[in-house]
Amino acid sequence: MEASHAPPGPSRLGVDRMFDRIAGRYDLANRILSMGLDVGWRERLIARLPPEKDGERLRVLDVATGTGDLAIAMGKHPTVGEVLGVDISEGMLARGREKIADAKLHETVQLATGDATQLAAFANQFDVATISFGIRNVSDTDAGLRQLKSVLRPGGMLLVLEFAEPTAPIFSGSYRLYRRHLLPRIGGLLTGDREAYRYLDDTIRTFPSGDAFLERMRGAGFVDVNATPLTLGSVMLYQGFAPKTADDGALG
Repeated sequence: MEASHAPPGPSRLGVDRMFDRIAGRYDLANRILSMGLDVGWRERLIARLPPEKDGERLRVLDVATGTGDLAIAMGKHPTVGEVLGVDISEGMLARGREKIADAKLHETVQLATGDATQLAAFANQFDVATISFGIRNVSDTDAGLRQLKSVLRPGGMLLVLEFAEPTAPIFSGSYRLYRRHLLPRIGGLLTGDREAYRYLDDTIRTFPSGDAFLERMRGAGFVDVNATPLTLGSVMLYQGFAPKTADDGALG
């Protein structure tokens, strides 16, 4: 039996209810708290999408899809034929479905209830799997990564966006002060739930990033993994691939 590893920091128990509470104001809070940078972070991820495979557009699974921002953006991309977004928060999914209807993307983007550690129903079905600012919230990081690998066809790509602790001394100090003291206050005013944004700081501060997270990806069986820092290292874009053959996995 493979070992399970709960992520460090605060408990993830009840995280679905937390997101249900803030779903109605979640997008507004994201834009304000990130100063609009979250849009560019998603664009950087989308720029990594591979070309069509054998003349067929890509099937993408977006895990922890939230209100569907990334799923919707990918649904507009010319190489993408289908996006399935899954999330454990019904409140977030309800808001996402409204946005998909407004964008008239219901034929390309679908949303469903799903847990990142329980994706067996989607095994070997997708060319790309994505998770944007959600891997921190998964109750078992390693199990989640193994499940993300399991949904990919041989050679399929995983793309992960996640917050990180920046290493630049001048920026890192002021960023931590903002995240720990201002972010919960502003987030609380916008959503009515200050604790949700204290949780955000706690999970960013304690979650493995950079090389430590790449090791987790390798441990889950991904090969050719790499990390790209964004916005002075406060966000990381991770990329990895499911092995094309069993030998590739053994070497990775």
